[in-house]
Amino acid sequence: MFKFIAPHAIFIIPIVVGILVQIIKFIIYSLKHGWDFRYIFTHGHMPSAHTAFAISIITAVGYYEGINDGSFAVAIALAFLIIDDATRLRMHLGDQGRYLNMLVEQLNIDTEKYPRLKERTGHRVSEVVVGAILGFILTMLFIWLFN
Repeated sequence: MFKFIAPHAIFIIPIVVGILVQIIKFIIYSLKHGWDFRYIFTHGHMPSAHTAFAISIITAVGYYEGINDGSFAVAIALAFLIIDDATRLRMHLGDQGRYLNMLVEQLNIDTEKYPRLKERTGHRVSEVVVGAILGFILTMLFIWLFN
């Protein structure tokens, strides 16, 4: 099994890390809000699977290709875009949802025609930090296991 994974580890490890962190998020979210398998695809909340995936890519590329390689710079740029989207950009979407929900309530508009929008789609800084830590630690654990 490990003979197949080792040459492809730079590709496989970040995917596995992202899936594992999403499962951890599902468990934490379900403990707070009750069990529903639709929560496996929830956005936002603790920890950030997007950030874990991005940091895992940086770590795997840095380990296997080296930090002086151009692919490492590309991995950092990609991670910046992913983390920025997970925090700042999606938080603005949540703000827009909140304002539109308030408008629908204040104007007494038909809520069946205009259902309530999700107000929390992005991550808090703490969720991103925990995702980054998990992404790095899990990636290093898998690198150690496969070598």
